[in-house]
Amino acid sequence: MNDPVQKSTLSNGLRVVTVELPHLHVGMIAAYVRAGSRHEDPARNGVSHFLEHLFFRGSEGYPDGRTMNALVEDCGGSLNGVTTRDHGYYFSPVHPERLETPIAVLGDMLARPLFKEIELEREVILEEILDEVDEKGRDIDIDNLAKRALFPGHPLGLKIGGTRETVSALTEKHLRAQHAKAYGARNLVLAAAGPLRHDRVLELAEKHFSSLRPGAPLNDGALNGAPRGPQLVAVDHVESQLELQVSFRGPPEEHADFPALRVIKRVLDDGLASRMQMEMVERKALAYSVGAGMDGFTDCSVFEVGCACAPRKAPAALAEMLRILAELRQTEVPEDELLRAKKKSRIWLEFSLDSPAEMIGWFGAGELLHPPAEHFDQWLSRIDRVTAADVRRVASAVFRRENLVACAVGPLTGVEQKLRAAVESAL
Repeated sequence: MNDPVQKSTLSNGLRVVTVELPHLHVGMIAAYVRAGSRHEDPARNGVSHFLEHLFFRGSEGYPDGRTMNALVEDCGGSLNGVTTRDHGYYFSPVHPERLETPIAVLGDMLARPLFKEIELEREVILEEILDEVDEKGRDIDIDNLAKRALFPGHPLGLKIGGTRETVSALTEKHLRAQHAKAYGARNLVLAAAGPLRHDRVLELAEKHFSSLRPGAPLNDGALNGAPRGPQLVAVDHVESQLELQVSFRGPPEEHADFPALRVIKRVLDDGLASRMQMEMVERKALAYSVGAGMDGFTDCSVFEVGCACAPRKAPAALAEMLRILAELRQTEVPEDELLRAKKKSRIWLEFSLDSPAEMIGWFGAGELLHPPAEHFDQWLSRIDRVTAADVRRVASAVFRRENLVACAVGPLTGVEQKLRAAVESAL
């Protein structure tokens, strides 16, 4: 069987990756750029996100933003953009027979933005920032709080959208400089998945992305020292529930221990039969919602568990989360539970073959951040090799007291000291 994943490189350095899925009826295209808040100077924090917004205001070939978006929508698409800490991406569903217009628009908006209506877009972004702060201007976004504590003094700890102060200070000169620095062809990957032929996508990429200058790939920079744990970051905020999150730095995606961390995530949170759901919700009714998550970077990862609960239950809920993590350090996962986590990893990958969005994320972002992107059979082989001893060893290495950052946002009266006591006695 021919490999459905194909890659070519244009003369300007743009990588073009396609995943041919002929059984589908919808395609997806995306342009990935290695530019996020970790690549920013603290004084210019938010410039990557601001620039993402401006692209949708119009380009030289499509000067009216509404018309530009309407052209893509008339082909069955819908342009969207996302900025993260280590990259950004611009994507749209596509009708397989109407592929050229979305690619043409995407290429022009990224290569030749007009930088128009900057003040209007600034107001939109400032409104967006209000969602992350309370009436006193304090940050109440628990992920922002955790990342700042996990990466003190490092750009990975910056907010993706910036602050009111930094966004208010950004000028057209700053935005143009960011575009010149980040949007060279060698810092981008164009990905497409669905019932689309590689040669056709490559032909359209040549036609509509060749105007990009080559540029140079951005460097992620060195990672600084680990946080001083255990620590609790607490923000007293009037809400009906209290948010809790426990976070740790872990190994990067390419590290030999990363697959074991993926297995740990599934053991803790992968359906109603997983440990956190059973222990915290079904058996002890400590929380309404629970979850575990991971962020993978080129030089580290972040592993987190969290819940939303009634304020009076918060100390017990935090203690229970920490107990569940400590159990993974102390006792090997039973073989049936380990096999279930591995099997669900395989099932998820099989399901994703019907999702062009999953495919471009896997192979497009993978090519950008961890080239060459790992094929599914390689990833499954790494997962299959994880043993119960590996899970315990990696849990012991990651879930350490000195690596622990806990965050709490919500009504803290009468519970903050108990939360601090739970953190101090953890692991």
